[in-house]
Amino acid sequence: MGLPSPMNGLPAGAAFGTLVHAVLEEVDTAAADLEAELVRCCRETVAAGFSGVDPDALAAALVPVLHTPLGDGHTLASIPPSDRLPELDFELPLAGGEDADAEVTLAGVAPLLRRHLPAGDPLAGYAALFETLGAAPLRGYLTGSIDAVLRLPGPRFVVVDYKTNRLAPGDLTTADFTTEAMAAEMMRAHYPLQALLYAVALHRYLRWRLPGYDPATHLGGVQYLFVRGMAGPDSPAGAGVFDWYPPAALVTELSDLLAGIEGAP
Repeated sequence: MGLPSPMNGLPAGAAFGTLVHAVLEEVDTAAADLEAELVRCCRETVAAGFSGVDPDALAAALVPVLHTPLGDGHTLASIPPSDRLPELDFELPLAGGEDADAEVTLAGVAPLLRRHLPAGDPLAGYAALFETLGAAPLRGYLTGSIDAVLRLPGPRFVVVDYKTNRLAPGDLTTADFTTEAMAAEMMRAHYPLQALLYAVALHRYLRWRLPGYDPATHLGGVQYLFVRGMAGPDSPAGAGVFDWYPPAALVTELSDLLAGIEGAP
């Protein structure tokens, strides 16, 4: 049956998601009393413009989120601020520049997905779904913000995105947040495209800033954290934590495609 979601009873919707993001961006995981730190962050953030949410109830719900295993012995609570870069803003120049007649489009992405994602990849089916988006032109600039980049031993750098999506009606449990359920939600909402764009942004960031950068060594994949399914240290393995490891070649070739580099697949 799974463990109850710590967020049962809390609101849903975009405003609540923004609130959770703001708290997780602000919280100091090195604080001597992490629970008190969460209460402080929640009270200040709610007071800054989020009504209708009990800040103490939110803090209590986020404690298990911070202590849910992410794999390799890590949790959000165990990663010090020095190894977490929150809200990495990016601006990626795209191939078409300002030219509305540019011939570089998103149509080249699906072949990359088919070539690089093995049949056993949880998002292998996204290539077919992606083709329904059409051939939008690539021009101007792509701007965005990665919720967090984690530096793990190696070093490996992991893209993290927080999601407050409900994957079932009524009271939720960790059983609602299996890999299969999260993969279905990822594809339904076109999160794989978002994840790949974040990976490209991180690739370009590291390429300029990390001496000896090697994509195959330093790109550590993507973790989409469905926080409603993260119930603390006793969470079933993988519950609420969607791991995806797009091959380094997929990330670098997509980067080249977006940049309009001649010869890109």
